[in-house]
Amino acid sequence: MSFLSATLSRVKPSPTVAVTTLAQELKAQGRDVIGLGAGEPDFDTPDNIKQAAIAAIYAGKTKYTAPDGMPELKAAVCAKFARENGLSYTPSQVSVATGGKQILFNALLATLNPGDEVIIPAPYWVSYPDMVLLGGGTPVIVECGLEAGFKMTAEQLEAAITPKTKWLIFNSPSNPTGAGYSRAELKALTDVLMRHPHVWVMSDDMYEHLVFDDFEFCTPAQVEPGLYERTLTCNGVSKAYAMTGWRIGYAAGPEHLIAAMRKIQSQSTTNPSSISQWAAVEALNGPQDFLPGFRKLFQGRRDLVVKMLNEAPGITCATPDGAFYVYPSIAGCIGKTSPAGTLLDTDEAFAKALLEETGVAVVFGAAFGLSPNFRVSYATSDEALTEACNRIRGFCEKLT
Repeated sequence: MSFLSATLSRVKPSPTVAVTTLAQELKAQGRDVIGLGAGEPDFDTPDNIKQAAIAAIYAGKTKYTAPDGMPELKAAVCAKFARENGLSYTPSQVSVATGGKQILFNALLATLNPGDEVIIPAPYWVSYPDMVLLGGGTPVIVECGLEAGFKMTAEQLEAAITPKTKWLIFNSPSNPTGAGYSRAELKALTDVLMRHPHVWVMSDDMYEHLVFDDFEFCTPAQVEPGLYERTLTCNGVSKAYAMTGWRIGYAAGPEHLIAAMRKIQSQSTTNPSSISQWAAVEALNGPQDFLPGFRKLFQGRRDLVVKMLNEAPGITCATPDGAFYVYPSIAGCIGKTSPAGTLLDTDEAFAKALLEETGVAVVFGAAFGLSPNFRVSYATSDEALTEACNRIRGFCEKLT
């Protein structure tokens, strides 16, 4: 009889974390490695946010807070939703957790029963299906390919809904593709959801502020107010404010769901770091004037990477609407042999050979539910991106 839980056998470690860890290990061994796996900005947390954290430390604000966030941060979250999304919430409708991942996990653990289904468009963030499995539910994967812009259609959503469906997990702009849903595209999906009142929406808006060109962000409960009572609108400070290590995520939704999530958090991690919470208050309430600069920097990197990858034989790279990822297809490389003699029969084999033979670390597409592709995080310097793309192109040119 196994000592470990049977539930654990249903999930796998995060592939993105694994790639980042391997790249770091190879660098420590002296290898020339360019890591394009980590989903975090390469610039520092803005100074005003750091100073708010330092002030909180010296003011002795180092004690426990309420399990799911202190009043000051919940008020800042409410103000953010009202200001930026036109959504009205009270503090009792807000949950703050140790990162956006815990928010999603708490909600799924609080609501899923065996047999419940959760619709997840693919490509998806690697953790969605495994969190559903840990919660006892069943992921229902809807493939959304390059030809559809990596976006789910209303017809696909309608076909995926069954009497067992409990949640749709919605992510725009997307990790791993950067694809964003226009208001019209999102309205088509919410029209379907309005016909199925038993289906709830978990909207992961983590990349809300990282959008490019003329793309306008919108979120489901904003587009369709009729979904307000069955939508959990999730966000955090990690990406837009370069605060990945501070670990603060938040969400707003119906009070009974937030209360259930609070109960789980009270028996697991309890409150997020008090100092991180004070930093997040400043992030949400403080100056936002640095965000356009962040967006401009990322958009330039996006354009660089898309152009260079499309010059590589066998690779097709779409131009994303936001986030800091591209998700190129390598259909033209599958079945070929690498310069060192490795058969590239899958995107995982491609990514492994690319790392071993060129020192470029990417995440293979199967980890995100759609192959043959790989994900590049362009949250690094222009110099590193240029060198990495040159190595990728050279690798592809030598395939036989």
